[in-house]
Order: sequence, then C-alpha cells, then structure tokens
Amino acid sequence: MPNTQRQMTMVAFLQAQNCSNLPGSWRHPASMSDFLTPDYYQRIARILEDGKFHMAFFDDRLAMPDIYANDFRNTVANGVRAVKLDPLTIVMMMAAATKRIGLGATYSTTYYEPYHVARLFATADLMTHGRVAWNIVTSLNNSEALNFGHSEHLEHDLRYDRADEFMEVVMGHWGSWDDDALIVDKESGAFAKPDGVRRLDHQGKYFKSRGPFTVPRSPQGHPVLLQAGQSGRGRSFAARWGEAVFVIYPNLENGKKQYREFRAAVAAEGRDPDSVKILPACYAIPAESADMAAEKKAVIEATARPIDGLTLLSEVLNWDLGSKPYDEPLTDDELAGLSWHGFRDRVIMLSGKKNPSVRDFVEVSGRGTVHEHHAFVGTPKQVADQMEEWFHGGACDGFVMAATHIPGAYEDFVRLVVPELQRRGVFQKEYPGSTLRDIMGLKRPSAAECRAAGLPKGT
Repeated sequence: MPNTQRQMTMVAFLQAQNCSNLPGSWRHPASMSDFLTPDYYQRIARILEDGKFHMAFFDDRLAMPDIYANDFRNTVANGVRAVKLDPLTIVMMMAAATKRIGLGATYSTTYYEPYHVARLFATADLMTHGRVAWNIVTSLNNSEALNFGHSEHLEHDLRYDRADEFMEVVMGHWGSWDDDALIVDKESGAFAKPDGVRRLDHQGKYFKSRGPFTVPRSPQGHPVLLQAGQSGRGRSFAARWGEAVFVIYPNLENGKKQYREFRAAVAAEGRDPDSVKILPACYAIPAESADMAAEKKAVIEATARPIDGLTLLSEVLNWDLGSKPYDEPLTDDELAGLSWHGFRDRVIMLSGKKNPSVRDFVEVSGRGTVHEHHAFVGTPKQVADQMEEWFHGGACDGFVMAATHIPGAYEDFVRLVVPELQRRGVFQKEYPGSTLRDIMGLKRPSAAECRAAGLPKGT
C-alpha cells in the first residue's frame, strides 16, 4: 500500500566551488578537496540519491566576492567562495551518475537572454529524462554587472519587473510545442505536426523574442521552478512563479507566520498553495550521542573566520561594510540602497533596530557561520524530533539542507537521520516516479498551461 501520510521534501543546498554554503567548510578536517573534478560532485550525488533526497541544487553568483574593502585578494587568500563553476555543467555530470534524484541550477534573469535560458534548461531536462529544476535569481551586485559589461546592477524592484517579463518569455517558449507535436513516422515521412508548433512573437517592455522554439517538451513538461523571494517585490515574484520556494526563518514561530503569509500570497496570485513547496534552509548536525553532536558542532564553528561574514555580507548587500564604522547605525538612504531587501529586512526585524549597524548585520545574520540558518543538533531521534516539530507545526513542507562540510554532513544525515524519519513515515523510502515532478508531487503542466502562464499579468 502506498504511503498517504504527508511527507517531507528534502533538498540539498550546494555550491559548485571549494566549500559548502558555510564558506569556512573547506577548512574542516573531513572536507574533500577535489572540487575541480567530476568525481567530487558525483560522489555527493550518489550519497544524496542513496538517502532518497528529492533534489540537489546549486546556488550561484556571477562574480567573485570583491566588494568588501574593494579587493578580491582577501577572498582568494581565505577561500571565501572564490571559485564558482558553471552550475548547469555540474548538474549534467551529476545526472550521469544517478537515476532518480532531481538536480537544479541557478541562472540569472538579469544577465542572460530568455531564449538562451529556456533552451538550456529544456535541453537539460530532456537529457535527464525530466529531472531538472531552475533556481530563478535576479543577481545581487555591481561586481556581477561589471562582468557582463554594465556599470552597475539594476535597482531591486526593477530587477523583478524585468524578471516577470523574462519568465513570460520562457514559459511562452516552453509551451510552444504541443505534447503530441512530434510524430517521427519514417513510413509517411512526417516528422512533426506544423500546427503543433507556434511562434511566440513576444514584444514587451524589456524583451523581444520571436521563435519558434527549437526544443520539444520533456517528460515533466518543463523544469521545476525554484525561487527564494521572501519579502516585498521578491515575494510577489515567488508567489507567481515558484513551485519550490527557498526561505530563511530565524525561528519556528516566525516560520509559522511566514508560512501562512506566503501561502496566502500564492492564493492571491490565483494559484493553489498546496502546489508550492515552502522549504526553509537548515543545517543538521547528528551524532550517536548529544555530547558527540555538540563536539561536532564546535569543530564546525571553529572553521569560520570574521573575514568570511564580512566578505559575504558585502557581496549580498552590494555595499562595502568596511566603509562604515563598525558600531555606527546605517542611514535610511544606506539601508534603502542595499541589494537584498529580504536579508536587510530580516536583520532589522531580529535586531529590533530601525537602523542597524555593521555589527548588527554581522551578529544578527550569522552570515558566514553555522548560525546563519537554523541548526538541528543532537542524536538521530533528537534531530528527527526537531524537524518534525517544524514540519507538523505549520512552518514548512520540508527543508533545504546546507552542509557543514562535504561530503560528511550528508553522509551523517543519510546514515543516522534518514532511517529515523523513514521509520516515522514522514520521509520517502523509495522514489515514487521517474521525473522530479513525480518525486515532489507536483503537477505536470500542459503546453496550453505554459502558454497561459506566459501571458502578461492581467490578460
């Protein structure tokens, strides 16, 4: 009998570089250092698939962190996410070593063209038999802009206005082939139905794209859409487009509130809230005893250095934190100019200060340390209890799990916690289908639904 109990969605949060999301993780004595080889990423993929993770996806930036002190040398010297390989290439290497786990890559709507991204991901989805996801971002800082021939990054809300139209173009192309358009009949010589393929002929404010699209539909219709918008304009974008939404909660009570609010935002977009998976970031540090888990956490904490947080904060805020006295409050104008509004708003909320200082951003955010995301620490039973409290308590549909070190953090979770979650019936024992949508319980969109989603809002 199939398990009808609600189950957690589990996603691994990865970096195609020298470290996990924890920048100092490369210093951990158990971290592997062959991150410039396919073996490294394929090893991770096999571990996660053995643990029945639904998906692994890669975060990305299009520049080396170099805003703090206006210098990249500290980044290089300390290995603060200095290496950034192309994530979609890595995804394809991992796909070759696995059969079921979903695989996602981050691509920006600000520095690529919609047709290009649509074709890349549609092709990757076909080549993996429908296992690909696209993490949609608008990028963050001027360093990325400069790498693509622009003098500065677009303003926050403008990025999302442009991204909405970008998605309309992508969805329009993904819906341009009917599901039955291909015939490939050698006897009649008919390859495809001309009436089953159409041009897009999009002419909007930011983009023009004619078509026809050159990639037929995949087994899952189109790649699963990930998004991390959490407040303001970013949240409305995520509510319109996201099928799996990555969030950051400071605590359980705040998580319950944000979960309710985001589901309401999805409903306001005319979508079914149950069709969207809301997944907070976390770390997991399990061990055979609580004392051993505490010792493991202490080793992990020791890998962090102050430069890690300052470098990464300057990167995501698009502002040099070294330019401001450490304890001087940021002005209203300085706060308004920060790039990642959701991150800024979270620091303001948690600090209780309208104008937090650099110290507040460092200490409250926990950026660059294991304290940036909630950490589930303890025995397998204790970790499972904590995760269930969030899952059954109305805060999430599962988790995006970052690693404290690679691959040991995932090996420990798969060996110790996954069996406990499976025993409780809240995590899958086998993959329920072949595509990522099958695995995540997401509906396969028809070509007509893609075309409808690609229409400008309000039409």
